[in-house]
Amino acid sequence: MAVLEMTAPNSAAERLRPRILPRPRDEALFARARAEGLTELQARILAGRLAGYEGELAPLVSPSLGCLEHPERLADARRGAERIAQAVAEGEHIGILTDYDVDGITSHVVILRTLSELFGVPGHKLHSLIGHRINDGYGISLPLVERALKLSPRPSLVITADCGSSDEPRIARLKAAGIDVVVTDHHALPLEGPPASAYACINPTRDDCSYPDRTIAGCMVAWLMMSLARSVLIEWGAIPAATPKLSAWLSYVALGTVADCVSLGGSAANRAVVTHGLKLINRMDAACWRAMAERLGADSVPFDAETLAFQMGPRINARSRLDDPYAALHYMLAADDGMARQHLDVLDQDNQSRKAIEADMTEEARRLAMPQLDKGVPALVVFLEDGHAGVQGIVASRLVQAFGRPTLVLTRAAAPGMLTGSGRSIEGLHLREALQRAHDLAPEALPRFGGHRGAAGIGLPETQLDTFLAAFQQAVGEQLGTRELFPCVFTDGALETQQLALATLDELERLAPYGREFDAPLFEGTFLVEQLRAVGADGNHLMLGLSQGGVSVRAIWFRALSPGEVPGFGLGAKLHCAFKLSRNRWKGRESLQLMIEHAEALT
Repeated sequence: MAVLEMTAPNSAAERLRPRILPRPRDEALFARARAEGLTELQARILAGRLAGYEGELAPLVSPSLGCLEHPERLADARRGAERIAQAVAEGEHIGILTDYDVDGITSHVVILRTLSELFGVPGHKLHSLIGHRINDGYGISLPLVERALKLSPRPSLVITADCGSSDEPRIARLKAAGIDVVVTDHHALPLEGPPASAYACINPTRDDCSYPDRTIAGCMVAWLMMSLARSVLIEWGAIPAATPKLSAWLSYVALGTVADCVSLGGSAANRAVVTHGLKLINRMDAACWRAMAERLGADSVPFDAETLAFQMGPRINARSRLDDPYAALHYMLAADDGMARQHLDVLDQDNQSRKAIEADMTEEARRLAMPQLDKGVPALVVFLEDGHAGVQGIVASRLVQAFGRPTLVLTRAAAPGMLTGSGRSIEGLHLREALQRAHDLAPEALPRFGGHRGAAGIGLPETQLDTFLAAFQQAVGEQLGTRELFPCVFTDGALETQQLALATLDELERLAPYGREFDAPLFEGTFLVEQLRAVGADGNHLMLGLSQGGVSVRAIWFRALSPGEVPGFGLGAKLHCAFKLSRNRWKGRESLQLMIEHAEALT
């Protein structure tokens, strides 16, 4: 959503109507891309996404694993790798403690498979520690610490992934019990720096870290750490020099990177691992990929980044949002297709339940947001007293899309008197920095928070809610200033009629992968409606036949209507649309299809 300097809309309806606007373009980058041989359309896409980018274009346009930096450039990496190698060489029990989302689960798979399959650690010496989102909370929570301390034999080393940087008190407790903690993470560190009690803290956001890419996902940090541990073990002669590298696990890193919404813009490393990981996934060597392809249908292969983002990611996340996350781990590790299908059934059921809960919570959240919009607040904060904590982030995203404002969605926490929340941001607001500022203004009102520019999580006492609201609104206002906020859809401009063809999609796919900070191309154009029918179980999607300049094309507009609603236009209407190009596959044949993101009937 946009943050633009413009006059505030007058009516409530006008204020909530998404505007279709051209994406700002870096003309210098456009000229450079054209000079380096990219087509006009490809140059347009790059110039609309990489404003101010001065690095080489080749690593972004043609991603290669050769651009990955050596893991020893990560601060503390050598120390952490040697501690892991020591535990392997001396037969210690090792705990693997990760977050419960896709990034955490894929990190867990990378660490677990490396230790067991490459380093030869027996299964009974490896202990998986994944928190329950509702019962345990995020990170190295106190319940997870208690669970680790009750293990028998107790691990002498715990390796974290995608968490730990802000968990000093719990790490100190593990250390006091004789357990070393090697933290691997990618979340911003607290102002006081890395956790003092950790044996090592490997995090590219550390001030003293020379790793050039601070945007890599938690699973990538874990992959780099375990790759370095392999090198150390070979140096020590503890494992053969022929021990395979971790390249095969980049399939998991690709999934975690896309699902965690880290940057696919100026990050050559992220683009490289997603590109290479997708190649591995599409070999369909693992049961988890085969089961998903079977579930989605033969026409879903080959998978692309959108498959990971909108098909695999939500199913894995749904399990951790609603229940115990271990089913997601078991699905990823399934040894045969039958077990993978069985675990995928569980994930699918949870995903359907998640969708129903999300719909109810979103409706309530929109109702609670309206009075705040009338007051002109810069950010929305809604407290859903009966809401499910596992769906907070998705509901926050829906409100950001609808209202163009950063949003926090709060629900009750498991601990009495506490609230928990997830937030999503907009272009122009660094959410974690806003929360840090709110904490500085009122420390007692925000005792726990974490995240990054686009998303964050918080915990606070219910009695401090009003104090937190005042501090947070002040913090957001300081960043955004007097800029007006409204929902808008940025497009890459219009296409010529002859560009409404599969060849154009081929041209665009040469710039893939698309994702956060490198959005999939979105275009705008005016079309004549030639066919129109509602589809879907609730009749809330529209299947359209559109034409422009003698060219006819099929289009689908998901969630165009509320259940029972009828379209506000008919056959013969002119629609101004914001749309993506997609490949419709049916029985081995391909055709172009438009995916409508937003449309307005022209009078």
